[in-house]
Amino acid sequence: YPNPFNPSTTISYSLPQQSDVSLGDFDMVGREVATLINREQAAGNYSVNFDASRLSSGMYLYRLNTGSSTITRKMMLIK
Repeated sequence: YPNPFNPSTTISYSLPQQSDVSLGDFDMVGREVATLINREQAAGNYSVNFDASRLSSGMYLYRLNTGSSTITRKMMLIK
């Protein structure tokens, strides 16, 4: 997981220390299709559900920004 998924998936991540976190999903053109997290979080493990039932099939990206790093991964939605 999260590949491929239909119509929802779970994105898991862990934080080694407290930090501001933003997690967004983007289409391949770079438009943000969903903002899942945008707040400060304590250190720990987290899971966020992404419901893409209103989106069309295709490739999407999720980007996790924390105070010290940015991670981007691909996801494929198949309906």
